Amino acid sequence: MKSPVHRCRDVERQAACLQTEQPCVPVSQHIPSSMWFIRDACGIVCGVITWMLVFYAEFVVLFVMLLPSKNLTYSLVNGTVFNTLAFLALASHFRAMCTDPGAVPTGNATKEYIESLQLKPGQVVYKCPKCCSIKPDRAHHCSVCKRCIRKMDHHCPWVNNCVGENNQKYFVLFTMYIALISLHSLVMVVFHFLYCFEDDWTKCSSFSPPATVILLILLCFEALLFLIFTSVMFGTQVHSICTDETGIEQLKKEEKRWGKKTKWMNTKAVFGHPFSIFWFLPLTQPGKAHGKAESYQYVV
Repeated sequence: MKSPVHRCRDVERQAACLQTEQPCVPVSQHIPSSMWFIRDACGIVCGVITWMLVFYAEFVVLFVMLLPSKNLTYSLVNGTVFNTLAFLALASHFRAMCTDPGAVPTGNATKEYIESLQLKPGQVVYKCPKCCSIKPDRAHHCSVCKRCIRKMDHHCPWVNNCVGENNQKYFVLFTMYIALISLHSLVMVVFHFLYCFEDDWTKCSSFSPPATVILLILLCFEALLFLIFTSVMFGTQVHSICTDETGIEQLKKEEKRWGKKTKWMNTKAVFGHPFSIFWFLPLTQPGKAHGKAESYQYVV
């Protein structure tokens, strides 16, 4: 019988990958690159559309509703709030798109490297036949990123990236801030319509009345659509974090082989430890949180 260190479960039984001559990259020395970007045409188009829609909302809010307003305090307060939320939303989108979601090093499923792991009796190593990498527990292969991603939740074309262990915080913040600016713009559209009905339409905007109505209706439709979509996504992400179960794991109804933790510990594992204002800022990286799983786990 083979010793436990030589056992390797291959889903597609492609043993040739284990014979590769390329050097192994130790997992502990794997440092994510400073810039991560997926060259996918659909994802790039969706990402550009996302930014264009936010800029359109910015244009309508500033030049149609706030600047023509006679109430300076109303314009300053709402302009500051909206621009702050829009900046945080775009910053969260950029970080979610350009952050390594937790990609597993490729080409390290060699016999030499598996032997160096010094597995205990009964432990099994999973190998991905597509990217020839040792798969940690709870990792899944993404056909778009062409990599195995740790704690992969799903691949989102709107951020042109997978949502995984390292960028889930930014994706949650992105959905939250988009929902907030959508709600804020809807409220301002309602107040602006009421203001224009009470006053002369030619005085409530620097644009002609038909152009003003069209711009406001388009913004209202965009804000309502994205408010519903991002609110649902935000809710599913919060539920996924609290239950410590990714979207793929819920869809496949995979058995939980990892230790059960409290909802607060699961939240800190994503946003960092301890709780602070930095939880809500996409410009900071969450530190190694209390209770966060190790990079590699092996199934018994």
